[in-house]
Amino acid sequence: MPEKLNISWERYHTLIEQLALKVHESGWPFDQIVCIARGGVRIGDVLSRIYELPLAILATHSYRADGGTVRGELIVAEHMSMTSPQLGERILLVDDMVDSGVTLKKIVETLPQRYPNIKEIKTAVLWWKACSIFKPDYWIDYLPDNPWISQPFEIYDQMRANEIRNHWREKQPHPKF
Repeated sequence: MPEKLNISWERYHTLIEQLALKVHESGWPFDQIVCIARGGVRIGDVLSRIYELPLAILATHSYRADGGTVRGELIVAEHMSMTSPQLGERILLVDDMVDSGVTLKKIVETLPQRYPNIKEIKTAVLWWKACSIFKPDYWIDYLPDNPWISQPFEIYDQMRANEIRNHWREKQPHPKF
């Protein structure tokens, strides 16, 4: 069984900054960031702030069962959420990782069909796993052993509101929510 890679919040943010720098140093002129929800939302948000470019969010879903650890059919939202009136021509497509590669491959193929004004798409991820059928344009860590990556926010895949309430009641007998 592949190892498990536990990522702290500090490491996670460091990787995002390294990705921002790698993209910047490439000199590629892009005018829009599109992040794949859910994994790419935090990364896209930070890159959008660093580059001062509009962020669009495309929701997808494939990991459902067992707290998000079992892959199912890939579902890609029909519409994208964005604040700009039109999607840019040069898109930086952002996700947290390329695991199987199915998601990034499908979106790179279908985005120009949905938005004909797109002239170029490049992809950026924190982790690229060797088992992937898709090679991203930018990545920070190449993972030849395909480990399961446990990201710092994944604790919420199993945690429910009543558990949070009980946790805070134990810490503070009278929380002021």
